[in-house]
Amino acid sequence: MAAKEMGTAEWAMLITLSVLWGGSYLFIGILVKVWPPLTIVAGRVFVAALALWLFARLMRIEIPFTRPVWLAFLGMGLLNNVIPFCLIVWGQTHIASGLAAILNATTPLFGVVVAHMLTPDEKLTANRLTGVVIGICGVVVMIGPSVLGHFGSDAWGELAALCAALSYAFAGVFGRRFKRMGLSPLAPATGQVTVSALLLLPVALLVDQPWTLPAPQVSTWAALLGLALLSTAVGYILFFRILSSAGATNIMLVTILIPPSAILLSAFVLGEQLALRHFAGMGLIVLGLLAIDGRLWRRLFRRPAVQA
Repeated sequence: MAAKEMGTAEWAMLITLSVLWGGSYLFIGILVKVWPPLTIVAGRVFVAALALWLFARLMRIEIPFTRPVWLAFLGMGLLNNVIPFCLIVWGQTHIASGLAAILNATTPLFGVVVAHMLTPDEKLTANRLTGVVIGICGVVVMIGPSVLGHFGSDAWGELAALCAALSYAFAGVFGRRFKRMGLSPLAPATGQVTVSALLLLPVALLVDQPWTLPAPQVSTWAALLGLALLSTAVGYILFFRILSSAGATNIMLVTILIPPSAILLSAFVLGEQLALRHFAGMGLIVLGLLAIDGRLWRRLFRRPAVQA
């Protein structure tokens, strides 16, 4: 069987998620000027966990406290938060953010292979693989092919970014189990960031000693709240909702959409100028997504019925 087709609602949620995660670049850009990376990551998941627990109480949604469920939360937290967040932050201390974004956009390539090998119902198809490759080419064009000139200059940083993409791919497949458990999207979103906070907070306190840092300004707190509440809390509720309805390979497409979302947000919010390559890259990304979706392709290349 092929991977599930996404409807209009799933595509709308995927684009919304890409905007939320693309906006994280703006928030992180503010935070890295005043806080070290590990403090940012730990603060992100800690505030998100508090917000999600509060939201779960207000919505009267129970988070099960059983061993199998919390072991699943632990696995998801490691694959979807702790490992990739730390790898990306460390990798970006060695490679340019543009190259990191391109390498992160390879997540769907890893995803279609991992899902093909580990799932019975999300098998690799020609149009899906073609669409992913076209989409990644669009990301390269949009960010600027010149960034690839630095490819190979720091193999460890590049390997870290690729390992983060692979971790996200396994997380997409691993997260399918929450639907079988009958959990609402809010439960795994809350559980994974809670486990991530419990793992990362002690390390951040030990390594960064944030109490020794200068007192943050209002803009710093605003950026942290945006990163934690919008990009993380709301973002992961959407992530698990899409994963439940559209499957693992489809949710990974968000990594192709994040770079254009981040660039467009920078243009609208910060007034940055858009170049011709940005529009060309977006065109390729749209073409790739149309190939992945498949419906327009089938209409264009459908053989006409032979009339009697």
